[in-house]
Amino acid sequence: MDRRLAILWLTIFVDLIGFTLFIPVVPYFAKQVDASETMVMLSAAVFSLMVFLCSPIWGSMSDRIGRRPIIMGSVIISAISYIVFAHAGSLVLLFVSRILTGIGSGNIAAAQAYVSDITPPQDRAKRMGLIVGASFGLAFAFGPAIGGFIYSHFGLTTLGYFAVGLCLLNLLGVIFVLPESLKEKDATRPINFRPIASTFASLKDERFRDIFIIGFVYITAFSMMNVSIAFLWEQKYGLDVDHVGLMFSLVGIASAIAQGALVGVFQRWFGEKRMMIYGCVMIGIGLVLIPFVPHKWFVFFSMIPIVLLAVGNACLNPSLVSILSRKSKPHEQGEVMGQNQGFSSLARIAGPAMAGPLYMAGSGLPFWVGGAIMLGTLALVFHFLRTSYTPAPPVPLQAD
Repeated sequence: MDRRLAILWLTIFVDLIGFTLFIPVVPYFAKQVDASETMVMLSAAVFSLMVFLCSPIWGSMSDRIGRRPIIMGSVIISAISYIVFAHAGSLVLLFVSRILTGIGSGNIAAAQAYVSDITPPQDRAKRMGLIVGASFGLAFAFGPAIGGFIYSHFGLTTLGYFAVGLCLLNLLGVIFVLPESLKEKDATRPINFRPIASTFASLKDERFRDIFIIGFVYITAFSMMNVSIAFLWEQKYGLDVDHVGLMFSLVGIASAIAQGALVGVFQRWFGEKRMMIYGCVMIGIGLVLIPFVPHKWFVFFSMIPIVLLAVGNACLNPSLVSILSRKSKPHEQGEVMGQNQGFSSLARIAGPAMAGPLYMAGSGLPFWVGGAIMLGTLALVFHFLRTSYTPAPPVPLQAD
C-alpha cells in the first residue's frame, strides 16, 4: 500500500475511534440525565446538522489551502468537544458537545479528497472502501467495546479524556507523518460560506445530482437504524452497556472485512452497476430483519442482518463516492466531497428526527420504515443507471 494511504488510514481510524467510543454509552447516559429517547436521538440530529453546515466549508477550504490543515483543525475541535462531553452532567452539555463534534467533523470530506488526489479513477472505489470504509468498520469494531468498558468501570469523565488523548495522538500523526496531497492549491478559489444555498444549488449540476439524492435517501434509512438499535438492544433484549459495545464491535468487524477486503472482489465479480443494486437490496433486507432476531441465540441470529448490512454498505457506498470522484475535476474534489458530506449529514438529521417518534410508537418501526425507504433508493439507482451512469475507465494491464 502507498505509504500516504497507510498514514491516512491510521489518522482516520484514530479519529473515528474517538467518536465511536460514545455510541453504546448514550442510552445509559440518557437515563442518568432523565432524557427521553427522542431527545437523545435529536442530539444525533444536531451533530449531523453541524456536519451539514460545516462540511462544504471544510471541503472548499481544503481545495484552497490543502487537505492537511483541514484535518488538523478538525482534530483539535473534536478534542475540545470530548472535553465538554467528559463533564456533561446535563442534556444541555450533551448538545453542546455534539455541536462541537459536528463542527470538527471535516475529516471525512478532506480524507476522501485526499484519496482522490493520489488515486487513478479506476482504483477509487476500491481505495475509498479500504481507506474510509475499513476505517469506519474497524473503529466500530474497537471503539464501542472500549467505550462501554471504560464507561461501566471508570465513568464518563475518564471516557471523555481517553477520547481527548486519542485526538492528541491523531494530531501528532498528522503533523509529523502525513504529507500534503494537493499539488496545486488554488488561492483564488472561494470558500463556501453558504452551505445551505450551495448544497441545494449543487442539485442543478447534472453530473452529481442523482448520486447526491441516492446517497441522501439511503443514508436516511441507515441512520434511522444507527440511532435506534442501541435502545432496541437495551430495552427489548436486556443488554447492558458492555454487551451493547460488543454488539457494535461485531458490526464493525463485519464492516471492516466487507469494506477493507471485499470491495475489490465485488468489483471484479459484479461490476459497479450490480454492486449498487445488490447493495440496496441487502441493506433493505438487513434493516427489516433486525427486530425479528429471537432472544434465544441472539448473537448468532443477529449476525444475519449485520452481515447483510455490512456487505450491502460495501457494495453501495464506495460505488457512489467513486462515481462522484470520477465526475469531479481535480480542483473541485474537496468541494464536491464536502457537498456529498452535506447531503449525508442532512440524511442523518432526517433519519434520527424520524426514528425518535417512530421508535416511541413501536420499537420495530424505524427498521421497517428504513427497509421500505431502501426500496425507494433502489428505484433511484435503476433510474440513474439507465440515464446518467458512466462506467469507470478500464484498469491498465500493469495495475496490481
